[in-house]
Amino acid sequence: MTDQTLKAYEIARELYAQYGVDTEEAIAKTLQKPISLHCWQGDDVGGFENPGAALTGGIQATGNYPGKARTPDELRLDIAAVLKCLPGETKLSLHASYLDTDTKVDRDAIEPAHFSRWIDWANGLGIGLDFNQTFFSHPLSGEFSLSNRDKGVRDFWVEHAKRCRKIGEAFGKATGKTCVTNLWIHDGSKEVPVDRFSPRQRLIESLDEIFSFETDPKYNKDSIESKLFGIGSEAYVVGSHEFYLGYAMSRNKLYTLDSGHFHPTEVISAKFSSVLMYLPEIMLHVSRPVRWDSDHVVTMDDELMAIMQEIVRGGVVDRVHIGLDYFDASINRIAAWVIGARNARKVLLRAYLEPVELLKQLEVSGDNTSVLALQEELKALPWGSVWDYLCQMQNVPVGRSWLDEVKAYEAEVTSKRV
Repeated sequence: MTDQTLKAYEIARELYAQYGVDTEEAIAKTLQKPISLHCWQGDDVGGFENPGAALTGGIQATGNYPGKARTPDELRLDIAAVLKCLPGETKLSLHASYLDTDTKVDRDAIEPAHFSRWIDWANGLGIGLDFNQTFFSHPLSGEFSLSNRDKGVRDFWVEHAKRCRKIGEAFGKATGKTCVTNLWIHDGSKEVPVDRFSPRQRLIESLDEIFSFETDPKYNKDSIESKLFGIGSEAYVVGSHEFYLGYAMSRNKLYTLDSGHFHPTEVISAKFSSVLMYLPEIMLHVSRPVRWDSDHVVTMDDELMAIMQEIVRGGVVDRVHIGLDYFDASINRIAAWVIGARNARKVLLRAYLEPVELLKQLEVSGDNTSVLALQEELKALPWGSVWDYLCQMQNVPVGRSWLDEVKAYEAEVTSKRV
């Protein structure tokens, strides 16, 4: 611990104590909360089924910065480099298309064995795994998957989803950390359809079949994810917010709220207090939309702050699973990972450094003047000194020194990938 970091922290601790905030408690809670790092930032959502295949199903990664991962081993190496820069409990979120097997297998035949190398790797690092079913970038993706008119196509994807749930359960058993298995489909159309009802009825039937058997919630929890629109589905998305919220409520499933999957004037932070009135838990995909669902690197913006404040102020941290979801191929991919993941953890710390009970008491008493005044004063407190102390305690880079490590990794590793 450097004298400068410790001295700055001691000053910050005293200042926060004046507001009744215990910085040591805030640090401990910040480190305990798992944040799920997404595997697809490292290779632009390509996966390893068909190297070089084009993305389909409304997925688009922009940029061609050199050095992306080309194999599972390279991706794992890159993720390990990222983890060295991150404090706190971290998980890895895998898509089904990132299987690691010597034998080619289609998605309706995948099994836990096809991810055994990922399991061994995760256990070696002591981290948990989350899972995502992959309905895009496949010959049978088309415009519709689980809601397709063709029963044969629907059956293929239903089988894929069933197998993914079993894989998620296997992840949880192998790592000892609960896996959240997330279902998102791209189904929709560019123009407004005459019949909106039939695809949604077919989707309900497919989902009911997918969830027709139970997995152990100790090891696997199922979540379903909505979207407002996508590339090629601007006018109609089968799995809308209203559709999946109703399905989750009626079938007792987790509901995934993605920062980029709503209208530009909507924010998911405003939805937690309503959704959690009816659902026991939710999953977050924290991203940054710029004009549309563009999946920009997560920055320390107002919505990220509101997301973390809402779950801390509401006392629902244990009911919210936090995952990241962005992919930027225009800058160093390792740096993109680190920037977004550290920002998520930083802002969680800032939320824990709020005197929540004091602010609530003032609000109950009707002293809204003090509520607003104190919230503004808190913004100027030296939370950064607490963050630096947290990082130093965790033996991860303090301040901008992480960038030196990423640049060195680029010079030694990723720059040599051609």
